[in-house]
Amino acid sequence: MGKNKLARFEENKSFCNLFQQNDYDVRHSSFPLQGKWRKEFFKNDYPLILELGCGKGEYTVGLARRNSMANYIGIDRKGARLWRGCKDSVEENMTNVAFLRIKIDDIIHYFGSGEVNEIWITFPDPQPKKERRRLVSPNFISKYRQVMASGGLIHLKTDSREFYQYFLEVINLEKLQIEENIEDIYSEVEEGILTEIQTFYEKTWIKEGKTISYLKVRL
Repeated sequence: MGKNKLARFEENKSFCNLFQQNDYDVRHSSFPLQGKWRKEFFKNDYPLILELGCGKGEYTVGLARRNSMANYIGIDRKGARLWRGCKDSVEENMTNVAFLRIKIDDIIHYFGSGEVNEIWITFPDPQPKKERRRLVSPNFISKYRQVMASGGLIHLKTDSREFYQYFLEVINLEKLQIEENIEDIYSEVEEGILTEIQTFYEKTWIKEGKTISYLKVRL
């Protein structure tokens, strides 16, 4: 393991807005903020919005910068990636950002019923051989239903045509309501968060000429 990773893991321990799975035994006792994120951490009644597989947290932090009237939580299992988003948000004194270092499979242990208003899924692993592991599979949709408020929104940005088409199939299967369907963001959208906030991978895909698609659906 490189020195940079070790240094980041150590610094992660100092961030007041980072919660790591290894610090909690959620299989035997409740996560202390489950159902209480607004009241006890953010100390407001604003909407709660998650980014799943947030990587370095570019979208989590980018969204939070643009909207102080919402609370944002980035979720990823890689501590070295989360370090960047944690550091940026702490150094900017952002009070509407937090991060969870957990497996997304365990999301139901960290949020209460109806606690989450929106979910962003930005450039997820397409999992070409494991449909069940796709973050928009019926398996994961069932988990989201357990923590999301009625009418909650799910946003997907992807460079994978296969993943985009797969989500359309799941939308039909799960009877989700399509709010927006943009097959090629950078040819159809002139301005706004869909083009102004870009992840590290998104910038790479744009340089390679890949089509970036977006879907917004309502539970």
